[in-house]
Amino acid sequence: MRIAVVALSFSALLLCPVAGHAQEGDAEAGATVFKKCATCHVVDKDQNKVGPSLQGIIGRTAGTHADFKYSQAMVDAGKGGLVWDDAALHEYLRNPKAKIKGTKMVFPGLKKDEEIVNVIAYLKQHPK
Repeated sequence: MRIAVVALSFSALLLCPVAGHAQEGDAEAGATVFKKCATCHVVDKDQNKVGPSLQGIIGRTAGTHADFKYSQAMVDAGKGGLVWDDAALHEYLRNPKAKIKGTKMVFPGLKKDEEIVNVIAYLKQHPK
C-alpha cells in the first residue's frame, strides 16, 4: 500500500510539470511584478533609492546593505539571524509588516503566491 502511494505521488509530479515550474518561478513574469517595487527599489545595479538596492538580495543578511538607513526592526531582524532566502522572502513579500513588525516599508505585500515566486525568480537573475 505504501509503495503504491509513493508511486502515485511520483507519477502525479511527473505528469504535472506546472507544479515544478511554479516552485521555480518565471523570472520574466517576475520582472513585470517587480514594477510594483521599482518606485522604491532597483535590482539591476547597486544603488539605493527610497528602499535599498535588491541586487544580490539572495543570501544577504537583513538590514545590512551599505549606505542605507534601515528601521531598527530590520537591523534587529538581521542581528537575529534573518537571511534573505526563498522562504524568508516569500513570507516577507506576502506581508512585510507581519514578518518584521516595525519595518518602514509601506508596501502592503503581494497576495498571490505565483507573483511572489516569480518576483523571487527575477531577483535571482541579479546577483551581486
